Amino acid sequence: MLTRRMFLKGGGVAFFALGVAGNPSFLTRTAEAATGTGASASRKRKVLVTIFQRGAMDGLAAVPPIDDSLKPLRPRLALSAAQGQGATEPGLLDLQTGFGLHPGFAPLLPLWQDRRLAIVHAVGSPDPTRSHFDAQDFMETGTPGRKGTPNGWLNRAVGLLGHDNSPFRAVALTTSLPRSLYGDEPALAVTNLADFRVELPGADRTAAAAGQGFEALYHQTSQGLLRDTGSETFRAVHMLSAAEIQRYQPAAGADYPQTPLGNALRQISILIKSDVGLEVAFAESGGWDTHVQQAGTFNRQAHDLAQAIQAFWTDLGPFQDQVLLTTMTEFGRTVRENGSGGTDHGHGSCLFVLGNQVDGGKVHGNFPGLSTAALYEGRDLPVTTDFRAVFCELAGKHLGIKDDARLFPGWTGRRLPLLKT
Repeated sequence: MLTRRMFLKGGGVAFFALGVAGNPSFLTRTAEAATGTGASASRKRKVLVTIFQRGAMDGLAAVPPIDDSLKPLRPRLALSAAQGQGATEPGLLDLQTGFGLHPGFAPLLPLWQDRRLAIVHAVGSPDPTRSHFDAQDFMETGTPGRKGTPNGWLNRAVGLLGHDNSPFRAVALTTSLPRSLYGDEPALAVTNLADFRVELPGADRTAAAAGQGFEALYHQTSQGLLRDTGSETFRAVHMLSAAEIQRYQPAAGADYPQTPLGNALRQISILIKSDVGLEVAFAESGGWDTHVQQAGTFNRQAHDLAQAIQAFWTDLGPFQDQVLLTTMTEFGRTVRENGSGGTDHGHGSCLFVLGNQVDGGKVHGNFPGLSTAALYEGRDLPVTTDFRAVFCELAGKHLGIKDDARLFPGWTGRRLPLLKT
């Protein structure tokens, strides 16, 4: 029997399909979904896309107060809005809310101006740890301060949806399954849809090694995960050559960066458009641990994230109504810069939420200011919004999950209003 947790890695068997090779019928399904006709129109599932910014993103660099109150604390790192007026270096983008946006995130500004993008500030985990490993674990399991939680909050979300077990309900475009998707519900991890194999336990490895495809493995399974999905999955998902996936052209001139995150979001867009039952998607962006010479590194990471998200949103086109995207990071950085031109492990940070139903063009949450009295332990932006208040809102209103206590065991807080519907 296949394991319920499946890892898809680079290798020999290409199973995923958008249409028969040489006849990209997924484009027909895409057009039907967009116009409200055809079988796929009745199966328009909501999709939650999550991006984990690993390393702890500096929320004060991303979205600082525009009043220059950060400058005395960060004489080398802090930017100002005036910096962009005739200066050689770009300055902050004025969000007209008392906050600025780091220029590296400029590709996101039109989405903010269209009120599709919102920011939550001073958000994070109530647990005080400054350990990357522990903080990421607590955020992905959704149980701050509690080690050993067996499942991740995204896996629990999939279970609470109670929908049919499409193998593609929960997919991570990562080299290994993230902690968020650990649990009893089926979840896939894959880095390249065009070139991978199914990694199976025990005797089932023999079939994969013999070069049999995903559909053949399905037919061999008497009672496992794939048998439960029903044959209709494979009527919609035919064998696809690697070349066809590689020939996929993003819509409306969307320009994904040639980076791991750009490639991941491109493939998530393919999964959404192919109508294979995707409900939760996970991607990650590394490199946010900026202890040394933060300025250049942060700018590169910010631009990659922003360009990838902007391309993804453009590529979705008429599928945007189905999709909600959020970022997350384990904690923020110190308010004061260090002696190496960087920042150290802090507490509160910020995150982005993108969607057509988002109450956008606003900075949500309670930003307490940067006075010493307002800082956590006199050094960090405090956490005034628990990350669970955000994720419950998104999973609740977008995916329709009503039981916050089962999604986040032990949490009794209130949702942060972020979505209009």
